[in-house]
Amino acid sequence: MPDSEPILEEFDEYLALQCGRSAHTRRAYLGDLRSLLAFAGERGTGLDGLSLPLLRSWLSAAAAGGVARTTLARRTSAVKAFTAWAVRRGLLTADPAARLQVPKTHRTLPAVLRQDQALGAMAAAKNGAAQGDPIALRDRLIVEMLYATGIRVSELCGLDIDDVDTGRRLVRVLGKGNKQRSVPFGAPAGEALHAWLADGRPALANAESGPALLLGARGRRLDVRQARTVVHQTIAAVSGAPDMGPHGLRHSAATHLLEGGADLRVVQELLGHSSLATTQLYTHVAVSRLRAVHDQAHPRA
Repeated sequence: MPDSEPILEEFDEYLALQCGRSAHTRRAYLGDLRSLLAFAGERGTGLDGLSLPLLRSWLSAAAAGGVARTTLARRTSAVKAFTAWAVRRGLLTADPAARLQVPKTHRTLPAVLRQDQALGAMAAAKNGAAQGDPIALRDRLIVEMLYATGIRVSELCGLDIDDVDTGRRLVRVLGKGNKQRSVPFGAPAGEALHAWLADGRPALANAESGPALLLGARGRRLDVRQARTVVHQTIAAVSGAPDMGPHGLRHSAATHLLEGGADLRVVQELLGHSSLATTQLYTHVAVSRLRAVHDQAHPRA
């Protein structure tokens, strides 16, 4: 049975260069494929022995082991992408996953901050940065920019200084599939950005900083995990706020835009969603919140 790692490495390169998949997605896909090939190996076969019944058995075993439906859906997507690529590469003569169905997942409404909670989080970050500590100035910019723009935390951490137009208050973002978009931000985020560029970043920058907008304590580009920790800690300080990371701020920004009357397609463009159906999830959040307010406040609810 040939070593599958060189094949997986080539597939990983295809996902990165041809499909524009993020490092996170690629790691997950390769982990799924290693799981599949180990499952096949236990049954005395390998890549050339993959079949629809074997793929279904692998997914069924995972489901029986308590794997979440969302993970099963991702595993299915990983296998379908891999086998289709393997056929094109001549590694397989037929695609065993062509008729493999992606399990349907039940999308739950994302937790979002109330607008007063979001403002409380921004105020807490601003107060923390009042003494001019470089890390605190950076942390304020992280939460302000995530909430102001709704961009993904990976997009934020990937920004270079030249990606930000301070005069027009626009940020140029490279999103999923290497698609570029420009997203506006307001005066509070602009104020946080100015403070960081004037007093925070120069204090941390060194020869390893390069053009990165956000820096860690050692001067290197800020890691996504560090940014997540900053957001969790900032939100945790807000009374009554749900436990939330950067994606929660993205959910909150989208919901508050819609509550403020923003057009759905404009929100889709700002968030970088390829499908309007993904953005429509936030309309359900907004309606759900409106219904809750109505039930509490209307005398004939």
